[in-house]
Amino acid sequence: MQQKISLKLLPSEAADDAAIIALVAKTTGKKVGALTGFQTHKKSIDARGKTIWVNLTITAFIDEPFYKRNIQSFNFKNVHQAQKKVIIIGAGPAGLFAALQLIELGIKPLLLERGKAVRARRRDLAILNKEGIVDPDSNYCFGEGGAGTYSDGKLYTRSNKRGDIDRILNLFVYFGADEKILYEAHPHIGTNKLPAIITAMRQKIEACGGDFLFEKRVTDFIITNEKIKAVKTADGNVFEGDAFILATGHSARDIFELLHHKKILIEAKPFALGVRVEHPQSLIDTLQYHCPARGEFLPAASYSLVQQVNGRGVFSFCMCPGGIIAPAATSPGQLVVNGWSPSKRNNPYANSGMVVQVELNDVVRKKIINTTGELTMLQFQQYVEEKAFAAGGGKFVAPAQRMVDFSRGKLSADLPGCSYQPGLKAAQLNEVLPDFIYTALAKGFVAFGKKMNGYFTNEAVVVATESRTSSPVRIPRHTETLTHPQLKNLYPCAEGAGYAGGIVSAAMDGERVAQQLANVIVNR
Repeated sequence: MQQKISLKLLPSEAADDAAIIALVAKTTGKKVGALTGFQTHKKSIDARGKTIWVNLTITAFIDEPFYKRNIQSFNFKNVHQAQKKVIIIGAGPAGLFAALQLIELGIKPLLLERGKAVRARRRDLAILNKEGIVDPDSNYCFGEGGAGTYSDGKLYTRSNKRGDIDRILNLFVYFGADEKILYEAHPHIGTNKLPAIITAMRQKIEACGGDFLFEKRVTDFIITNEKIKAVKTADGNVFEGDAFILATGHSARDIFELLHHKKILIEAKPFALGVRVEHPQSLIDTLQYHCPARGEFLPAASYSLVQQVNGRGVFSFCMCPGGIIAPAATSPGQLVVNGWSPSKRNNPYANSGMVVQVELNDVVRKKIINTTGELTMLQFQQYVEEKAFAAGGGKFVAPAQRMVDFSRGKLSADLPGCSYQPGLKAAQLNEVLPDFIYTALAKGFVAFGKKMNGYFTNEAVVVATESRTSSPVRIPRHTETLTHPQLKNLYPCAEGAGYAGGIVSAAMDGERVAQQLANVIVNR
């Protein structure tokens, strides 16, 4: 017999299978020997009270053999000789999952990735961190797996209406992720494990007959009769296809500029901009778990904060417990920071983006930049990044302040230790950030300190600037066909087109686009 049971356990009990079995026996009135094992379906931590509880939903196997959870199988077809071919521009989560979906549907994908494969990309990241030299085509945003590969692998999403979240998680497990991502409340893979998983996806695509080409930055669209006939890459090659998926991510500014130059419809889009805040992880543990130390059975604590300041939202973004702040710029002279965590989340610092919503009217009305139009928000984003780079003094050294000093407009006499490898420089961030963003953050930090007593502290450091939260441009598409209004076979996709925000939602959008275009080109 199998029985589904919900349990409330102490963290030490939740880490001990024997303790779980004993509690199941007590709950069901069965002898311990009758229980052959259990499968976990949901796991979450409740740290709201003085006693911390772990909530588990399991299926107990009683008086019958126990079997482990079966890894879901997928019907990847041989597409070496497929009649239809789809060009996918960008090999981030959207591009990869679109390619895998196309293979299941019997269509040959060709992925064109501007960056390098995982291993070569890792070397470029080391140069960026240690020497302050950025490769515009191989960095934290561009390369095999996209921004997700080296920025953590958080898989939590609220986008449950956009696609099948369980399918996406099962695909990750199929390619090597730990099956715990299937049941944890906030699943996370870790930057140390993602590269091997992304590589396994690429190898499957190639084994099935898909093509995967690196260092192929798209520089032009060849258009005839309201359709894209082919794309041209920087090395002069031309690639033709039956349809084209544009999955280039939120930082492919040259693609937005190319579309604008060719008078292909794009729109300025609101996004959020701010800073990255780093505390000692031990402090966040103490605040969230209400105890001097979290102990061995609890994960590094996280937080989620939001506050309205003068009618404007200030909120945490991409919180990384036990994490590292990384330089995420894609061009020289522009400073961007992001965060990531390894799978164990065992680094001594906790960091999070802390950002402010920015509307087009904010930029236009305040005349922060001199131009208006479809690229206004992109140019505003770039303007702030350039100011941050100048304030840091070069080589991606980041301007920073202690948190209380930041809110009081005081230059910090010194800065605390920080995980950001290129280094920090004390600076007045109110001279880097636009006034409406600085003011919202300064007041927001004070408010967060009241919500989390101890959060507002000079032990925390504020690092500028967190600016790549989402795309500053939207590429419109028809609601039903998912095609661009002007180009019948162009499918704008995921974060770069303004339709996703994170690994899972991008992957789901990639699959959705692949399914839609398959209905068109297979029946053509």
